[in-house]
Amino acid sequence: MIVIFLNKLYNYQQNFNPKGSNMNEDTLRENLYEFLKKGPAHLSIRDAIDGIRVENRHKPVKNSPTTIWEELEHIRLAQEDILRYTLDPSWQSPEWPAGYWPEKSGELTDNQWDKTISLFFADLDEIVNLLKDESIDLTETIPHGEGRTYLREILLIIDHNAYHLGKIVHMRRLLRDMPD
Repeated sequence: MIVIFLNKLYNYQQNFNPKGSNMNEDTLRENLYEFLKKGPAHLSIRDAIDGIRVENRHKPVKNSPTTIWEELEHIRLAQEDILRYTLDPSWQSPEWPAGYWPEKSGELTDNQWDKTISLFFADLDEIVNLLKDESIDLTETIPHGEGRTYLREILLIIDHNAYHLGKIVHMRRLLRDMPD
């Protein structure tokens, strides 16, 4: 659904929203910030992962090929790639799909868990800083971005994070580890 929205937004900005239009960019930035950090329709990422019992972080869940940590690390890796692609013309994306998922392992240390969370939120803060940088026109094409805009990449992060966040919440419920 977000892909349809992105295509419509892209077509709108290319065909119907020329420079000088009355689009309220402050409102757009505020709304995007809300989706990135606050989880307006559901819950925030922080709320979704806080309080997960240690034994459930890397526990296999029935009918799921991944664990909660693997989903969270996947979100982090994808978010990092999209952010670095947006900011750095020399960035090389990882190989698909292996580079976007952690290697399977039987054990997860507290340090690995903490590192995933720390790096995820550090990149998320960097995305928010990009979003708040009013010198960047979000609808402009990224100079090295193959026709993509800053707005498209931010929406892609929002969409991807929300999808996998839903999977994490579902897993927590199956593990009976999700507060009401």
